[in-house]
Amino acid sequence: MGLELRQQLKLSQQLVMTPQLQQAIKLLQLSRLELLDTVQQELLENPILEEAEALERTDNPDAESGTATAEDAAISREADWDNYLGEFSSTSKQAGTRESESLEEGMSFEARMTKATTLEGHLAWQMCLSNFTDKEVAIGECIIGNLSNGGFLRIELDEICETCYAEFEDVERVLSRIQRFDPVGVAARTPQECLLIQLEVLRLDDDPILVSLVRDHLEDLEKNRYKPLARKFKLSMEDLKSYLDLMQTLDPLPGASFSGGDSFYVSPDAYVYEYDGDFVIVLNEDGLPKLQMNSFYVETLASTKGEDKEYFQEKMRSAQWLMKSLYQRQRTLYKVLDSIVRFQRGFFQSGVSKLKPLILKEVAEDIEMHESTVSRITTSKYVSTPHGIYELKFFFNSALGLDDGSQVGSESVKALIKKLISEENSKKPLSDEKIAEMLKDELEVNIARRTVAKYRTAMGIRSSSKRKQVF
Repeated sequence: MGLELRQQLKLSQQLVMTPQLQQAIKLLQLSRLELLDTVQQELLENPILEEAEALERTDNPDAESGTATAEDAAISREADWDNYLGEFSSTSKQAGTRESESLEEGMSFEARMTKATTLEGHLAWQMCLSNFTDKEVAIGECIIGNLSNGGFLRIELDEICETCYAEFEDVERVLSRIQRFDPVGVAARTPQECLLIQLEVLRLDDDPILVSLVRDHLEDLEKNRYKPLARKFKLSMEDLKSYLDLMQTLDPLPGASFSGGDSFYVSPDAYVYEYDGDFVIVLNEDGLPKLQMNSFYVETLASTKGEDKEYFQEKMRSAQWLMKSLYQRQRTLYKVLDSIVRFQRGFFQSGVSKLKPLILKEVAEDIEMHESTVSRITTSKYVSTPHGIYELKFFFNSALGLDDGSQVGSESVKALIKKLISEENSKKPLSDEKIAEMLKDELEVNIARRTVAKYRTAMGIRSSSKRKQVF
Protein backbone atom coordinates (compact mmCIF):
# COMPACT_ATOMS: atom_id res chain seq x y z
CA MET A 1 0.00 0.00 0.00
CA GLY A 2 1.53 3.27 -1.09
CA LEU A 3 1.60 6.42 1.01
CA GLU A 4 0.85 9.75 -0.56
CA LEU A 5 0.03 13.33 0.46
CA ARG A 6 -3.34 14.81 -0.45
CA GLN A 7 -5.05 18.13 0.11
CA GLN A 8 -8.60 18.06 1.40
CA LEU A 9 -11.04 20.86 2.21
CA LYS A 10 -13.25 20.36 5.28
CA LEU A 11 -15.90 22.72 6.67
CA SER A 12 -16.49 22.49 10.44
CA GLN A 13 -17.73 24.59 13.34
CA GLN A 14 -16.12 24.84 16.75
CA LEU A 15 -16.46 27.03 19.79
CA VAL A 16 -13.36 29.11 20.45
CA MET A 17 -12.81 30.74 23.84
CA THR A 18 -11.77 34.21 22.75
CA PRO A 19 -10.18 36.58 25.31
CA GLN A 20 -13.40 38.59 25.31
CA LEU A 21 -15.50 35.53 26.12
CA GLN A 22 -13.09 34.53 28.88
CA GLN A 23 -13.37 38.01 30.33
CA ALA A 24 -17.17 37.85 30.31
CA ILE A 25 -17.15 34.48 32.09
CA LYS A 26 -14.67 35.79 34.65
CA LEU A 27 -16.83 38.83 35.40
CA LEU A 28 -19.82 36.59 36.08
CA GLN A 29 -18.19 34.78 38.99
CA LEU A 30 -16.45 37.79 40.56
CA SER A 31 -17.79 39.09 43.84
CA ARG A 32 -18.86 42.70 44.04
CA LEU A 33 -15.65 43.93 45.68
CA GLU A 34 -13.52 41.97 43.19
CA LEU A 35 -15.55 43.49 40.36
CA LEU A 36 -14.83 47.01 41.63
CA ASP A 37 -11.09 46.26 41.67
CA THR A 38 -11.24 44.82 38.15
CA VAL A 39 -13.06 47.88 36.78
CA GLN A 40 -10.66 50.28 38.48
CA GLN A 41 -7.69 48.36 37.06
CA GLU A 42 -9.17 48.54 33.56
CA LEU A 43 -9.69 52.29 33.96
CA LEU A 44 -5.99 52.66 34.73
CA GLU A 45 -4.81 50.51 31.80
CA ASN A 46 -7.23 51.53 29.03
CA PRO A 47 -7.04 55.19 27.94
CA ILE A 48 -10.27 54.88 25.94
CA LEU A 49 -12.30 54.21 29.09
CA GLU A 50 -13.27 56.93 31.52
CA GLU A 51 -15.69 57.34 34.35
CA ALA A 52 -18.81 59.32 33.53
CA GLU A 53 -19.17 62.34 35.75
CA ALA A 54 -22.35 62.43 37.81
CA LEU A 55 -24.60 65.41 37.42
CA GLU A 56 -24.10 67.84 40.27
CA ARG A 57 -27.25 68.44 42.27
CA THR A 58 -28.09 71.27 44.59
CA ASP A 59 -30.94 72.10 46.87
CA ASN A 60 -31.04 75.71 45.61
CA PRO A 61 -34.03 76.09 43.26
CA ASP A 62 -32.44 79.13 41.62
CA ALA A 63 -29.35 77.11 40.80
CA GLU A 64 -31.43 74.33 39.27
CA SER A 65 -33.33 76.77 37.12
CA GLY A 66 -30.12 78.49 36.04
CA THR A 67 -31.03 81.90 37.51
CA ALA A 68 -28.02 82.08 39.87
CA THR A 69 -25.54 84.69 38.70
CA ALA A 70 -21.75 84.57 38.70
CA GLU A 71 -21.74 87.47 41.18
CA ASP A 72 -23.77 85.42 43.69
CA ALA A 73 -21.37 82.52 43.34
CA ALA A 74 -18.37 84.79 43.93
CA ILE A 75 -19.96 86.25 47.06
CA SER A 76 -20.63 82.75 48.42
CA ARG A 77 -17.02 81.75 47.88
CA GLU A 78 -15.36 84.90 49.22
CA ALA A 79 -17.62 85.62 52.18
CA ASP A 80 -15.87 85.56 55.58
CA TRP A 81 -18.55 83.66 57.45
CA ASP A 82 -16.47 83.31 60.63
CA ASN A 83 -16.24 87.09 61.08
CA TYR A 84 -19.88 87.44 60.18
CA LEU A 85 -21.07 84.88 62.73
CA GLY A 86 -18.64 85.98 65.43
CA GLU A 87 -18.92 84.05 68.66
CA PHE A 88 -21.80 81.99 67.24
CA SER A 89 -19.47 80.27 64.79
CA SER A 90 -19.19 76.51 65.33
CA THR A 91 -15.36 76.67 65.17
CA SER A 92 -13.23 79.49 66.46
CA LYS A 93 -10.13 80.85 64.71
CA GLN A 94 -7.88 79.45 67.43
CA ALA A 95 -9.34 75.97 66.94
CA GLY A 96 -8.82 76.26 63.21
CA THR A 97 -5.19 77.32 63.73
CA ARG A 98 -4.52 74.41 66.06
CA GLU A 99 -6.12 72.02 63.61
CA SER A 100 -3.96 73.25 60.75
CA GLU A 101 -0.83 72.92 62.87
CA SER A 102 -1.65 69.38 64.02
CA LEU A 103 1.04 66.84 63.23
CA GLU A 104 -1.62 64.33 62.21
CA GLU A 105 -2.60 66.57 59.31
CA GLY A 106 0.60 65.74 57.47
CA MET A 107 0.53 62.03 58.20
CA SER A 108 -0.43 59.54 55.54
CA PHE A 109 -3.55 57.45 55.93
CA GLU A 110 -1.45 54.28 56.28
CA ALA A 111 0.46 55.84 59.19
CA ARG A 112 -2.78 56.14 61.19
CA MET A 113 -3.74 52.50 60.66
CA THR A 114 -3.14 49.81 63.24
CA LYS A 115 -3.61 46.05 63.37
CA ALA A 116 -4.44 43.52 66.04
CA THR A 117 -1.57 42.00 68.01
CA THR A 118 -0.70 38.46 66.95
CA LEU A 119 0.23 35.69 69.37
CA GLU A 120 3.73 35.45 67.87
CA GLY A 121 4.30 39.19 68.20
CA HIS A 122 2.96 39.27 71.76
CA LEU A 123 5.29 36.46 72.87
CA ALA A 124 8.29 37.88 70.98
CA TRP A 125 7.74 41.24 72.72
CA GLN A 126 7.80 39.53 76.13
CA MET A 127 10.90 37.57 75.16
CA CYS A 128 12.70 40.82 74.27
CA LEU A 129 11.88 42.19 77.73
CA SER A 130 13.23 39.05 79.44
CA ASN A 131 16.81 38.14 80.21
CA PHE A 132 17.46 35.71 77.33
CA THR A 133 20.82 34.95 75.78
CA ASP A 134 21.27 34.92 72.01
CA LYS A 135 21.13 31.13 71.96
CA GLU A 136 17.95 31.11 74.06
CA VAL A 137 16.40 33.73 71.78
CA ALA A 138 16.98 31.45 68.78
CA ILE A 139 15.36 28.54 70.63
CA GLY A 140 12.44 30.76 71.72
CA GLU A 141 11.85 32.01 68.16
CA CYS A 142 11.72 28.41 66.95
CA ILE A 143 9.17 27.56 69.65
CA ILE A 144 7.03 30.63 68.98
CA GLY A 145 7.09 30.00 65.24
CA ASN A 146 5.64 26.51 65.68
CA LEU A 147 2.50 27.31 67.69
CA SER A 148 -1.02 26.43 66.58
CA ASN A 149 -3.92 28.89 66.55
CA GLY A 150 -4.90 27.63 70.01
CA GLY A 151 -1.39 28.23 71.35
CA PHE A 152 -0.17 24.61 71.50
CA LEU A 153 3.31 23.51 70.43
CA ARG A 154 3.17 21.59 67.13
CA ILE A 155 6.77 20.37 67.03
CA GLU A 156 8.73 17.84 69.07
CA LEU A 157 11.56 19.05 71.31
CA ASP A 158 14.03 16.79 69.47
CA GLU A 159 13.32 18.67 66.24
CA ILE A 160 13.93 21.99 67.99
CA CYS A 161 17.27 20.63 69.25
CA GLU A 162 18.29 19.67 65.70
CA THR A 163 17.11 22.97 64.21
CA CYS A 164 18.81 25.21 66.78
CA TYR A 165 21.80 22.93 67.50
CA ALA A 166 20.90 23.05 71.19
CA GLU A 167 20.89 20.65 74.09
CA PHE A 168 17.62 19.05 75.22
CA GLU A 169 17.92 20.62 78.69
CA ASP A 170 18.32 24.11 77.22
CA VAL A 171 15.21 23.67 75.06
CA GLU A 172 13.19 22.45 78.03
CA ARG A 173 14.31 25.43 80.13
CA VAL A 174 13.36 27.98 77.45
CA LEU A 175 10.04 26.23 76.84
CA SER A 176 9.23 26.32 80.55
CA ARG A 177 9.85 30.08 80.67
CA ILE A 178 7.73 30.75 77.57
CA GLN A 179 4.88 28.64 78.98
CA ARG A 180 4.65 31.10 81.87
CA PHE A 181 4.43 34.13 79.58
CA ASP A 182 1.12 35.86 79.00
CA PRO A 183 -1.17 34.07 78.20
CA VAL A 184 -0.22 31.48 80.80
CA GLY A 185 -0.07 27.93 79.44
CA VAL A 186 0.91 28.86 75.90
CA ALA A 187 3.30 26.48 74.07
CA ALA A 188 1.95 23.52 76.05
CA ARG A 189 1.98 20.15 74.33
CA THR A 190 -1.29 18.78 75.74
CA PRO A 191 -4.43 20.30 77.28
CA GLN A 192 -3.50 18.68 80.60
CA GLU A 193 -0.09 20.37 80.59
CA CYS A 194 -1.69 23.72 79.70
CA LEU A 195 -4.17 23.57 82.60
CA LEU A 196 -1.58 22.28 85.08
CA ILE A 197 0.71 25.22 84.31
CA GLN A 198 -2.16 27.61 84.97
CA LEU A 199 -2.87 25.88 88.29
CA GLU A 200 0.80 26.26 89.21
CA VAL A 201 0.85 29.97 88.40
CA LEU A 202 -2.39 30.49 90.34
CA ARG A 203 -0.90 28.47 93.24
CA LEU A 204 -3.72 25.94 93.16
CA ASP A 205 -1.51 22.92 92.50
CA ASP A 206 -1.39 22.00 96.19
CA ASP A 207 -4.84 20.36 95.96
CA PRO A 208 -4.30 16.71 94.89
CA ILE A 209 -7.94 16.21 93.87
CA LEU A 210 -7.90 19.22 91.57
CA VAL A 211 -4.58 18.18 90.04
CA SER A 212 -5.82 14.61 89.51
CA LEU A 213 -9.04 15.84 87.84
CA VAL A 214 -7.00 17.89 85.39
CA ARG A 215 -4.26 15.34 84.77
CA ASP A 216 -6.22 12.09 84.61
CA HIS A 217 -9.95 12.72 84.20
CA LEU A 218 -10.55 15.36 81.54
CA GLU A 219 -12.16 12.76 79.28
CA ASP A 220 -14.50 11.67 82.09
CA LEU A 221 -15.50 15.29 82.69
CA GLU A 222 -16.12 15.82 78.98
CA LYS A 223 -18.50 12.82 78.91
CA ASN A 224 -20.28 13.92 82.11
CA ARG A 225 -19.17 10.91 84.16
CA TYR A 226 -19.65 12.75 87.43
CA LYS A 227 -20.96 10.04 89.75
CA PRO A 228 -17.97 7.67 89.33
CA LEU A 229 -15.62 10.59 90.00
CA ALA A 230 -17.56 11.57 93.11
CA ARG A 231 -17.29 8.02 94.42
CA LYS A 232 -13.58 7.76 93.61
CA PHE A 233 -12.62 10.96 95.42
CA LYS A 234 -15.31 10.52 98.10
CA LEU A 235 -16.90 13.86 97.29
CA SER A 236 -20.47 15.05 97.31
CA MET A 237 -21.95 16.35 94.07
CA GLU A 238 -21.85 19.89 95.49
CA ASP A 239 -18.12 19.62 96.23
CA LEU A 240 -17.46 18.17 92.78
CA LYS A 241 -19.39 21.06 91.25
CA SER A 242 -17.15 23.54 93.08
CA TYR A 243 -14.10 21.86 91.53
CA LEU A 244 -15.72 22.05 88.09
CA ASP A 245 -16.53 25.74 88.56
CA LEU A 246 -12.89 26.38 89.44
CA MET A 247 -11.66 24.45 86.40
CA GLN A 248 -13.97 26.46 84.12
CA THR A 249 -12.06 29.61 85.07
CA LEU A 250 -8.98 28.18 83.34
CA ASP A 251 -8.29 28.74 79.64
CA PRO A 252 -7.82 25.50 77.64
CA LEU A 253 -6.93 27.49 74.46
CA PRO A 254 -4.65 30.33 75.59
CA GLY A 255 -3.84 31.45 72.07
CA ALA A 256 -7.40 31.53 70.74
CA SER A 257 -7.94 35.19 71.64
CA PHE A 258 -5.05 36.18 69.31
CA SER A 259 -6.15 34.12 66.30
CA GLY A 260 -9.40 35.89 65.46
CA GLY A 261 -8.01 37.31 62.22
CA ASP A 262 -9.45 40.18 60.24
CA SER A 263 -13.17 40.76 60.10
CA PHE A 264 -14.93 39.59 56.98
CA TYR A 265 -17.20 42.27 55.54
CA VAL A 266 -19.92 41.46 53.03
CA SER A 267 -21.20 43.98 50.52
CA PRO A 268 -24.55 42.74 49.14
CA ASP A 269 -24.90 42.69 45.38
CA ALA A 270 -28.63 43.39 45.57
CA TYR A 271 -31.41 44.33 47.96
CA VAL A 272 -34.87 42.77 48.13
CA TYR A 273 -37.55 44.99 49.68
CA GLU A 274 -41.17 44.24 50.41
CA TYR A 275 -43.41 46.93 49.00
CA ASP A 276 -47.21 46.88 48.78
CA GLY A 277 -47.44 43.10 49.13
CA ASP A 278 -44.78 42.43 46.52
CA PHE A 279 -40.99 42.20 46.49
CA VAL A 280 -38.80 44.71 44.69
CA ILE A 281 -35.22 43.93 43.61
CA VAL A 282 -32.68 46.76 43.61
CA LEU A 283 -29.16 46.04 42.37
CA ASN A 284 -26.39 47.57 44.47
CA GLU A 285 -24.40 49.80 42.11
CA ASP A 286 -22.93 51.99 44.85
CA GLY A 287 -19.27 52.60 44.07
CA LEU A 288 -19.45 50.92 40.67
CA PRO A 289 -18.27 53.57 38.17
CA LYS A 290 -20.35 54.41 35.12
CA LEU A 291 -18.09 53.78 32.15
CA GLN A 292 -18.04 55.68 28.89
CA MET A 293 -15.74 56.25 25.91
CA ASN A 294 -13.26 59.10 26.03
CA SER A 295 -14.54 61.50 23.37
CA PHE A 296 -11.07 62.91 22.66
CA TYR A 297 -9.55 59.56 21.70
CA VAL A 298 -12.64 58.52 19.76
CA GLU A 299 -12.47 61.68 17.63
CA THR A 300 -8.73 61.44 17.02
CA LEU A 301 -8.97 57.77 16.08
CA ALA A 302 -10.15 58.67 12.58
CA SER A 303 -7.03 60.72 11.86
CA THR A 304 -4.60 58.26 13.44
CA LYS A 305 -2.63 55.90 11.19
CA GLY A 306 -0.21 53.03 11.50
CA GLU A 307 0.54 51.23 14.74
CA ASP A 308 -1.14 53.94 16.82
CA LYS A 309 -4.44 53.33 15.08
CA GLU A 310 -4.22 49.57 15.68
CA TYR A 311 -3.47 50.17 19.34
CA PHE A 312 -6.44 52.51 19.82
CA GLN A 313 -8.75 50.19 17.89
CA GLU A 314 -7.77 47.29 20.14
CA LYS A 315 -8.35 49.38 23.27
CA MET A 316 -11.69 50.56 21.93
CA ARG A 317 -12.85 47.00 21.28
CA SER A 318 -11.70 46.04 24.77
CA ALA A 319 -13.61 48.96 26.29
CA GLN A 320 -16.78 48.17 24.35
CA TRP A 321 -16.64 44.51 25.36
CA LEU A 322 -16.07 45.38 29.03
CA MET A 323 -19.06 47.73 29.08
CA LYS A 324 -21.20 45.11 27.34
CA SER A 325 -20.02 42.37 29.74
CA LEU A 326 -20.80 44.52 32.78
CA TYR A 327 -24.30 45.19 31.48
CA GLN A 328 -24.82 41.50 30.74
CA ARG A 329 -23.58 40.56 34.20
CA GLN A 330 -26.01 42.91 35.95
CA ARG A 331 -28.85 41.78 33.70
CA THR A 332 -28.12 38.09 34.39
CA LEU A 333 -27.86 38.73 38.14
CA TYR A 334 -31.24 40.46 38.13
CA LYS A 335 -32.91 37.66 36.17
CA VAL A 336 -31.49 34.94 38.45
CA LEU A 337 -32.46 36.85 41.59
CA ASP A 338 -35.95 37.52 40.25
CA SER A 339 -36.38 33.79 39.60
CA ILE A 340 -35.14 32.95 43.11
CA VAL A 341 -37.61 35.40 44.64
CA ARG A 342 -40.47 33.75 42.74
CA PHE A 343 -39.38 30.23 43.72
CA GLN A 344 -38.64 31.13 47.34
CA ARG A 345 -41.44 33.61 47.99
CA GLY A 346 -42.30 31.82 51.23
CA PHE A 347 -38.80 32.50 52.57
CA PHE A 348 -38.98 36.23 51.81
CA GLN A 349 -42.36 36.40 53.53
CA SER A 350 -41.83 34.18 56.60
CA GLY A 351 -38.14 33.28 56.92
CA VAL A 352 -35.95 30.18 56.78
CA SER A 353 -38.71 27.84 57.96
CA LYS A 354 -40.50 28.30 54.61
CA LEU A 355 -37.47 27.68 52.41
CA LYS A 356 -38.34 25.28 49.59
CA PRO A 357 -36.06 22.78 47.85
CA LEU A 358 -34.45 24.29 44.77
CA ILE A 359 -31.73 23.27 42.31
CA LEU A 360 -29.75 25.24 39.74
CA LYS A 361 -31.44 23.46 36.84
CA GLU A 362 -34.88 24.81 37.80
CA VAL A 363 -33.67 28.41 37.79
CA ALA A 364 -31.72 27.86 34.55
CA GLU A 365 -34.82 26.52 32.80
CA ASP A 366 -36.94 29.35 34.18
CA ILE A 367 -34.71 32.11 32.79
CA GLU A 368 -33.67 30.07 29.70
CA MET A 369 -29.95 30.09 30.46
CA HIS A 370 -27.36 27.38 30.88
CA GLU A 371 -26.94 25.80 34.30
CA SER A 372 -23.23 26.72 34.38
CA THR A 373 -24.13 30.40 33.91
CA VAL A 374 -26.47 30.27 36.91
CA SER A 375 -23.75 28.54 38.93
CA ARG A 376 -21.21 31.26 38.10
CA ILE A 377 -23.53 34.20 38.78
CA THR A 378 -24.52 32.79 42.19
CA THR A 379 -20.90 32.29 43.31
CA SER A 380 -19.72 34.79 45.97
CA LYS A 381 -22.88 36.88 45.53
CA TYR A 382 -24.93 38.11 48.48
CA VAL A 383 -28.41 39.56 48.75
CA SER A 384 -29.91 41.63 51.54
CA THR A 385 -33.38 40.32 52.43
CA PRO A 386 -35.95 41.29 55.09
CA HIS A 387 -34.53 38.39 57.16
CA GLY A 388 -30.81 39.19 56.81
CA ILE A 389 -27.97 38.90 54.31
CA TYR A 390 -27.62 35.53 52.57
CA GLU A 391 -25.41 34.10 49.87
CA LEU A 392 -27.30 33.18 46.71
CA LYS A 393 -26.08 29.58 47.05
CA PHE A 394 -28.08 29.42 50.30
CA PHE A 395 -31.37 29.34 48.40
CA PHE A 396 -30.41 26.10 46.62
CA ASN A 397 -30.94 23.14 48.95
CA SER A 398 -31.93 19.50 48.76
CA ALA A 399 -35.43 18.15 49.36
CA LEU A 400 -36.99 15.92 52.00
CA GLY A 401 -40.27 14.15 51.37
CA LEU A 402 -43.45 14.79 53.37
CA ASP A 403 -46.27 12.39 54.14
CA ASP A 404 -48.62 14.15 51.73
CA GLY A 405 -46.20 13.69 48.82
CA SER A 406 -44.85 17.27 48.83
CA GLN A 407 -41.31 18.30 49.71
CA VAL A 408 -39.56 20.61 52.14
CA GLY A 409 -36.10 22.16 51.93
CA SER A 410 -33.26 20.78 54.02
CA GLU A 411 -32.39 24.27 55.30
CA SER A 412 -35.91 24.56 56.76
CA VAL A 413 -35.40 21.26 58.57
CA LYS A 414 -32.02 22.45 59.88
CA ALA A 415 -33.59 25.65 61.17
CA LEU A 416 -36.30 23.69 62.99
CA ILE A 417 -33.73 21.30 64.50
CA LYS A 418 -31.76 24.27 65.79
CA LYS A 419 -34.92 25.79 67.24
CA LEU A 420 -35.94 22.55 69.00
CA ILE A 421 -32.49 22.16 70.56
CA SER A 422 -32.39 25.79 71.71
CA GLU A 423 -35.72 25.30 73.53
CA GLU A 424 -34.88 21.92 75.12
CA ASN A 425 -34.39 21.23 78.81
CA SER A 426 -30.63 21.30 79.37
CA LYS A 427 -30.87 18.57 82.01
CA LYS A 428 -32.90 16.34 79.66
CA PRO A 429 -31.64 17.15 76.14
CA LEU A 430 -33.43 15.78 73.12
CA SER A 431 -31.93 12.72 71.46
CA ASP A 432 -31.63 12.51 67.67
CA GLU A 433 -34.39 9.90 67.60
CA LYS A 434 -36.71 12.14 69.63
CA ILE A 435 -35.98 15.09 67.32
CA ALA A 436 -36.84 12.90 64.32
CA GLU A 437 -40.19 12.04 65.94
CA MET A 438 -40.93 15.71 66.67
CA LEU A 439 -40.11 16.67 63.08
CA LYS A 440 -42.49 14.01 61.84
CA ASP A 441 -45.25 15.34 64.10
CA GLU A 442 -44.68 19.02 63.33
CA LEU A 443 -43.64 19.01 59.66
CA GLU A 444 -44.86 15.51 58.74
CA VAL A 445 -41.44 14.96 57.21
CA ASN A 446 -39.95 11.51 56.69
CA ILE A 447 -36.47 11.84 58.24
CA ALA A 448 -34.24 9.20 59.78
CA ARG A 449 -32.29 9.52 63.02
CA ARG A 450 -28.95 9.41 61.16
CA THR A 451 -30.09 12.31 58.96
CA VAL A 452 -30.85 14.37 62.07
CA ALA A 453 -27.38 13.51 63.38
CA LYS A 454 -25.82 14.57 60.07
CA TYR A 455 -27.62 17.94 60.05
CA ARG A 456 -26.83 18.49 63.74
CA THR A 457 -23.14 17.82 63.16
CA ALA A 458 -23.09 20.13 60.13
CA MET A 459 -24.44 22.95 62.31
CA GLY A 460 -21.78 22.34 64.97
CA ILE A 461 -24.24 21.12 67.63
CA ARG A 462 -23.01 18.47 70.05
CA SER A 463 -24.80 15.22 70.81
CA SER A 464 -27.37 14.97 73.59
CA SER A 465 -24.93 13.28 75.98
CA LYS A 466 -22.50 16.18 75.66
CA ARG A 467 -25.26 18.83 75.85
CA LYS A 468 -26.60 17.41 79.12
CA GLN A 469 -25.98 19.56 82.17
CA VAL A 470 -25.99 17.70 85.47
CA PHE A 471 -25.64 20.74 87.69
